[in-house]
Amino acid sequence: MEGEEELRLIEPSADWEKEYKEMLEDWQRSGEKRVPFVLDMDARDFPRLIRELENSSRGIGLPSGFVEHSTYWLVRGSRIVGVVNLRHRLNEKLLRIGGHIGYGIRPGERRKGYATAILTMTLLKARERGIRQVLVTCDKDNTGSARTIQKNGGVLESEAREGETRVQRYWIEVT
Repeated sequence: MEGEEELRLIEPSADWEKEYKEMLEDWQRSGEKRVPFVLDMDARDFPRLIRELENSSRGIGLPSGFVEHSTYWLVRGSRIVGVVNLRHRLNEKLLRIGGHIGYGIRPGERRKGYATAILTMTLLKARERGIRQVLVTCDKDNTGSARTIQKNGGVLESEAREGETRVQRYWIEVT
């Protein structure tokens, strides 16, 4: 892992507004789809965004079809290097595609071991919630994500089709 600074998984906080918005700009410049989906939430009113994320973890004000979910930021020093979303349970859609955990590493910080770290740390959060079997999915052509999942004990169960995309479904036993 790059740098000597300790990696931490933190809950979203208004104290990180400037850094969070810089991370969003990094994604915007890359032209890539932002993952996980919480990165698409409106960050212009940052205190409101933080409240929405807190409420989502308690199941308050969720859109139809959503389940309770907690968001965390992977931080190195004073920089947010990644974002992860942990769904507390699965509904029918998440069981097919989406799973318990969705994570993303900001474009300028990839290929440094952060994806493996964020998934490892989030599996500990899942265990704290009593989730013993975690479903993690990725696009079949995302070989980096598949390797990350496998490094964390992921066992490929099946593939599903979502439009033109083939999605791989991995289960991880959390002990």
